Amino acid sequence: MDESARIPYSRYLMVWFALVVFTGITIMVAGLQVGGWSVFAAIFIAAIKGTLVLFYFMHLRYESMLFKVALMVAMLTLAVIMALTFADVSFR
Repeated sequence: MDESARIPYSRYLMVWFALVVFTGITIMVAGLQVGGWSVFAAIFIAAIKGTLVLFYFMHLRYESMLFKVALMVAMLTLAVIMALTFADVSFR
């Protein structure tokens, strides 16, 4: 990371606060009786939280495009595997 890519502490605090808020939302959704949708909501919120951590705390925002594309391919592969697993379990 070069000198021009310094992130101010206020940005870290805002991201941390967003992570705390999303954690609270996850707990609220888990308490609701919405059936199978709570699992999908929890996974969606976890994906948002993971993206925030990747971009700000792991500094992915300032990496090269090749690294970002490689990570997205890996994440897409993981998403396909998870979707196929959920489909397999739901039709049993």
